[in-house]
Amino acid sequence: MPAKKSRSRASKHQIPAIRLADPFYERETERYESPLPSREYILQLLTEAGCPVDADAFAEQLHITEAERDLFQRRLGAMQRDGQLMLNRKRQLCLPDKLDLIKGHVEGHPDGFGFVVPEEGGDDLYLSPKEMHRVLHGDKVLVRVAGLDRRGRREAKIVEVLEHVNQFIVGRYYVEGGVGFLIAENRRINQDILVPAEHAGAAHSGQVVTVEIVTQPGAHNEAVGRVSEILGSFTGPGMEIEIALRKHDLPYVFPPDVEAQASKLPNKVQKKDMTGREDIRHLPLVTIDGETARDFDDAVYCEPLGRSGFRLVVAIADVSHYVQPRDALDSEGFNRGNSVYFPRRVIPMLPEALSNGLCSLNPEVDRLSMVCDMRITSTGSIKEYRFYPAVIYSHARLTYNQVWDWLSGAARPENKQAELMPHLEALDKLFRVMLKARAKRGAIDFGSTETQIIFDDHGKIKEIVPVIRNDAHRIIEECMLAANVCASDYLHENKQPALFRVHEGPTPEKLTALRGFLAEFGLDLGGGDKPHAKDYAALLEKIKDRPDHGLLQTVMLRSLRQAIYSPDNKGHFGLAYEAYTHFTSPIRRYPDLMVHRGIKAVLQGEKLPAKGLTEIGAHCSMTERRADDATRDVDAWLKTYFMQDRIGDEYNGTVSAVTSFGMFVAIDDIFIEGLVHVSELGQDYFHYDQAKHMMLGERTGKKYRLGDRVRIKVMRADIETSKIDFSLVEQDSSALDMQRAFEKREPDNKSGKPKTSKPRAGAKKK
Repeated sequence: MPAKKSRSRASKHQIPAIRLADPFYERETERYESPLPSREYILQLLTEAGCPVDADAFAEQLHITEAERDLFQRRLGAMQRDGQLMLNRKRQLCLPDKLDLIKGHVEGHPDGFGFVVPEEGGDDLYLSPKEMHRVLHGDKVLVRVAGLDRRGRREAKIVEVLEHVNQFIVGRYYVEGGVGFLIAENRRINQDILVPAEHAGAAHSGQVVTVEIVTQPGAHNEAVGRVSEILGSFTGPGMEIEIALRKHDLPYVFPPDVEAQASKLPNKVQKKDMTGREDIRHLPLVTIDGETARDFDDAVYCEPLGRSGFRLVVAIADVSHYVQPRDALDSEGFNRGNSVYFPRRVIPMLPEALSNGLCSLNPEVDRLSMVCDMRITSTGSIKEYRFYPAVIYSHARLTYNQVWDWLSGAARPENKQAELMPHLEALDKLFRVMLKARAKRGAIDFGSTETQIIFDDHGKIKEIVPVIRNDAHRIIEECMLAANVCASDYLHENKQPALFRVHEGPTPEKLTALRGFLAEFGLDLGGGDKPHAKDYAALLEKIKDRPDHGLLQTVMLRSLRQAIYSPDNKGHFGLAYEAYTHFTSPIRRYPDLMVHRGIKAVLQGEKLPAKGLTEIGAHCSMTERRADDATRDVDAWLKTYFMQDRIGDEYNGTVSAVTSFGMFVAIDDIFIEGLVHVSELGQDYFHYDQAKHMMLGERTGKKYRLGDRVRIKVMRADIETSKIDFSLVEQDSSALDMQRAFEKREPDNKSGKPKTSKPRAGAKKK
């Protein structure tokens, strides 16, 4: 850690003039007892030099004293790790930009090669297996373009490894021929990690372990590791989650300071915390969630206002009251970014004392909340809204199925719950109004089937069933959308910097590809160069009854970009909103907590700084993707395990994706995907048409396209790679094609026997 400033700091007349010329000298004096030359000044001097500079001579030029030399070397080392400068073999300081070097991070490939993703953007650079021997997936490097590979891609040579990011790796430990090694669970780490016997501890061959890297890979050496944790059998209960947590570097243990802070929180709302809040405990707010939910972010209430419309109250848990900026809970919440929901296990963003206790809007207890109180017209427009901190009292914990049964007349509420019916019916009426407004706005509604995994007593899949979304789900969804839109409008109108939920439309390249694909079906998206969500919605409505609806919808969905968090408000294309934030889930999403703080700042007449919001948004977008990848891995492992007992079974399914190496098929009813490899498509040369999402047989003209219906047989289910392989169930196409070709040949005599070629002169008879 840098030394803080001291009263005994040297006076300016003792500092050499070249050091005083540093534009950031004053800043450095605030940070250090002995102010070092700033990074900016170092780069300025090296740029002005116009050539590589000897490191020792540079230190002398800056009058670095013996006492300062160690700190100065640390600064230069940090600048090297950040790719701001490098040291060549002559111990000369160089600027990477002047050497035409590119900074980026490594993306490994399971087949041994890799790519460098440039930090400044642009096309990825290819790394050969030889170059990948020096690094692991994720490492930060400086590379030089060495030419083009045989496929015309830019090929890179690693000049310097800036940072080895892998400190711990989870995988399977094996011993073969007396040599121990780890095969990483992350298939992007293709290199084996050597584990010497003295570093193996009590691990046995075949077990899942976590290894700490003690020697990073290099040009002439393998990576070497030490077993730091033994997880157990690969097929043990819950092992798939334990692997995913470590593979994706998900924080899953709360640090002691976080646990200590959480333990000091009261178990109920204190009277002193109610000061300055509106008391709306008389309103019959209720929570409506799934049967298995344990953390309740939101409660709702609706009352009709005659011809003028409705009053909608959305109360959200006031997490920001208990989690203050830069305290232990806040730091850990930011680190995690969001809660992660695995089958049968949740990794919460905040300790359970908050997420399931003090900040959960549990029934029949007082809770602190931030309220969005709205007036919505009879046409579904939000006429006015108001935000305020409040004390609430949830009158009931209801479920989606329960509410829908009541509203549809399938069941009747009893006792106190019957008193809630007028408010639930008002919610339903408001929902119908908001649906019309949604359609008018042109929001895109891509239909999709969500699934739920049902487990047996041993923790393995018993069955996979579709989750039926009823209108109660959609009622709450529309209420949350309304509150989120009001939050974004409030922050935008008050010029309060915040994180917006940004979803941009298709890129020009994807739009061109989509239009070309739709044209083959005689369809047009409309909207010109910049289509609106309305254009997508209109086309989806037009094709909803077509037999190829699934194919067309999938291609349309894939043309859109992924949503991210950003301080730059670029609107939400899919929902057709000009501005949109996440306000309604601060228990499980850090951006929502940031939005709450922004709203409170406005209410208090303050303004939070915009500094750092870009980095926070990028981090939260990353943690969201990380959670998705981890849950996807767990689902894939469980489904592969489930299919092991179904080898040889036949199913009907739909082609869900087409790639250069084959096509993926989603099985009906059990919602599991597997690969039909290109070699299983038939006795032909099949070519992948990316624009048409199709595999086309060169000789037979056979087509396999996204959305096609096929029948498959389960061939393999490899739990080590979580891959399921199918084959097509049909007549042997190779034999059939050869027979047809043979029968078409012209006969050479009356017997109808096919012609045979005459033997060449001099050829011997057999």
